[in-house]
Amino acid sequence: MIKKIFNPGETSNTISYAILLLRLAAGVFMLTHGMGKLSALFGSDPIQFPDPIGLGATVSLALTVFSEVFCSLLLILGLGTRFATLPLLITMLVAAFIVHATDGFGRQELPLFYATVYVVIGLLGAGKISLDNLVYAKIKEE
Repeated sequence: MIKKIFNPGETSNTISYAILLLRLAAGVFMLTHGMGKLSALFGSDPIQFPDPIGLGATVSLALTVFSEVFCSLLLILGLGTRFATLPLLITMLVAAFIVHATDGFGRQELPLFYATVYVVIGLLGAGKISLDNLVYAKIKEE
């Protein structure tokens, strides 16, 4: 199981650079969304956040911050990449199909695009230019 999580995938150097670019762009761009939510989570103002799945606004915000901040950082580093894409994918699907369900495609387009990127990264793995690659090499030695 651990080998599957850290398996960087079998890719050429060109594909590994493309995956690196995709990971960095998706991670950094999503991190900018998460940092604002992180400050709201730990700020002194009352939390104003949707409760799309009935867990409460605070829990929903905390899960979103976990996904958009922590998992984005993992994605940028290429560490546990396949694991990190799952919360990000779920967050984007909730945003598209629950939070923005009645807002029309214009509001659903961006989360659906991010979801597509996370599926692609999850399927491909982190590539050779990642911490997953270093971890996987160590695991294979054992």
